Amino acid sequence: MVSDNESAGGQSRRWVVGITGASGSVYGIRLCEALLEAGVHVHLIVTEAGWRVLKEEAGWGTSRRQAAIADRFGPALEQGRLLYHPVGDIGATIASGSFRVEGMIVMPCSMGTLSAIAHGSSDNLMTRAADVMLKEGRKLLIVPRETPLHAIHLENMLKLARLGVRIIPAMPAFYNRPQSMGEMIDFMVGKVLDAIPLNHDLYRRWGDDGNGLGSPDHSRTH
Repeated sequence: MVSDNESAGGQSRRWVVGITGASGSVYGIRLCEALLEAGVHVHLIVTEAGWRVLKEEAGWGTSRRQAAIADRFGPALEQGRLLYHPVGDIGATIASGSFRVEGMIVMPCSMGTLSAIAHGSSDNLMTRAADVMLKEGRKLLIVPRETPLHAIHLENMLKLARLGVRIIPAMPAFYNRPQSMGEMIDFMVGKVLDAIPLNHDLYRRWGDDGNGLGSPDHSRTH
């Protein structure tokens, strides 16, 4: 039996995480935390727009990026369990299909990055790494965070879905009656971990609560 944090070959699981300029950068941060807590090695990419959103939404400094990452993920960075790759480093390990990773998660994914991936553009490390996942037949999960959506957005998602990409829109549920923004973030991160798959307890599942979660009030759903 293979444990959650090991691949079939006995090596530690390795995943690429991409944070783009879409609102919802806190999703990407929490995803990295959850993966690291599960013993997964994380290769992190942040686009230029992603850094700006991290500054606005999470208070991360952008002038000393390595220091900002170290402030949040210090031990994992020091131990080599989290590696940060500048988006312009097209020669990074994860730009090559010969470097073994299990897959890639772009969370949150902007419509610009989604479009580039859908059309095979690989002009930076984010889109190149995603292109590698497609050409090597590895897992690619995209968490789009935009509303409303127009036809081009939807067509790009459909194109990727037909290629086997998992599209997981940032749409938190409310049946578990979240009491904080953190619980809503954990729900979405948990849905991504479900798709990897990776065991977790980030949210209560339908029917797991004997106090009524399994008995919805149908009068309020129509």
